[in-house]
Amino acid sequence: MRIDRYIAKSRVIDIQSADFEGAVSELVDVCDVAKERGITKKGLLKELIGREEQMTTYLGNGVCLPHARIKMKRPYMIAVGRCPNGLIYDGHSEYHEIRFVFLLLASENARSYLYGLASLARVFQDLGQMERLNSAKSLTDFRNELKLVFGGEEGKPRQRHNRFNNLILRETAKIAKGAQCTSVLVFADTFGGGVEVGKVFKAFKTVLIAHGTSDAAAEREEIDAVIPIRSYSNHRFSQLRSAVLIGLTRGIFSSQDRLCCVGGLPQSNQFDSITVVDVEREFDTMLASKSDMLPASVKPEVIERVLAIATELAVEGREGHPVGCLFALGNAEVISQYTKPLILNPFYGYKDEDRNILNPFMDETVKELSSIDGAFIIRGDGVLVSAGSLIHAPDYKHELPSGLGSRHAAAASITQAVDCLCIVVSGSTGQVTLFRKGKMLPLIEKALLRNS
Repeated sequence: MRIDRYIAKSRVIDIQSADFEGAVSELVDVCDVAKERGITKKGLLKELIGREEQMTTYLGNGVCLPHARIKMKRPYMIAVGRCPNGLIYDGHSEYHEIRFVFLLLASENARSYLYGLASLARVFQDLGQMERLNSAKSLTDFRNELKLVFGGEEGKPRQRHNRFNNLILRETAKIAKGAQCTSVLVFADTFGGGVEVGKVFKAFKTVLIAHGTSDAAAEREEIDAVIPIRSYSNHRFSQLRSAVLIGLTRGIFSSQDRLCCVGGLPQSNQFDSITVVDVEREFDTMLASKSDMLPASVKPEVIERVLAIATELAVEGREGHPVGCLFALGNAEVISQYTKPLILNPFYGYKDEDRNILNPFMDETVKELSSIDGAFIIRGDGVLVSAGSLIHAPDYKHELPSGLGSRHAAAASITQAVDCLCIVVSGSTGQVTLFRKGKMLPLIEKALLRNS
């Protein structure tokens, strides 16, 4: 979703109010919702504040994202306000940290509503982009920076490579040809201002991998596909395995592919490594095809989101302590036949939209609940069905390496009993492991975490 298409300069303002409700009211004013039939400013403001009372829309990094679905002709409308001194709201201290309020209004018929929220959240998690917004002095500068930031790669100055980088790119193409690779993967986070690959890889499918990569990058002629990754391990081989996994679930790669990958240290502006990956050897044959990798009901974007949250828990822990948890994705009704609740279900009674893992406001909720014993049960469309569920699947035959505990055994068993997929975070080591049909695939190794 191209967010920049829905940001008009007339809806980017400096907020005058000192309180949150007043700030939202100012943003509603510039949206001019009165032109839409059946919508009043008073009613919309009431809905937005009511949502805030149920769950804060503060995302961190100084950004608040109030949002609502309304009856309107256009799919989306976005208003943005700056409040350099923070806001006051109902005694909550976190609102003092707010520096930007992004109001997102979506049509009731907008199918990609949650994806829109996720696209916004992905930009807000990029500290480099937020620094650009913070550095804008005048309102005019801020409006221009917004367009550039949300315009994605097209809005960034492309990095002109030095002779060494050009040499690495040419050698990558030669190696890819000699190794009979089908695709070339480029880690764009190597460059702070965007990466320019030109036509050096025109004989291959070119895939861009980057934290916070926008849809705009996919519109470039030299890029065939984009895999955005979010806060995965800093170790490049771990990043690569996660990216290839996402590519498999999306159908970008197949089990027969051989991939040539080029990258370097993030923000170093210097390529320094070339790696060739044989998908069938790196990933078990049984897990390498898209039909076998994902259960029939699980959407690729759901596993991407779960993988991102699991990896953040593995790398960051919770309040400085390691956290172990288990996510089971698939047909929730069938999975539930092999589970029983350990606690009252914290997701019971909420709308599907409000408890969907694709909703960026669920991240902190899931992380908070991760310390509870038991598994998260997640529907294929991303809806969180339950937390704290004890899995008691039949004890199928499976071989696990020594040192793995009950979570891994439960994941191996349930994935044999049911057409589902499990992601496990080890509480002792932080290792992230994917289970499918009883087989395990480590995504972040224990040694990598110790070295990061």
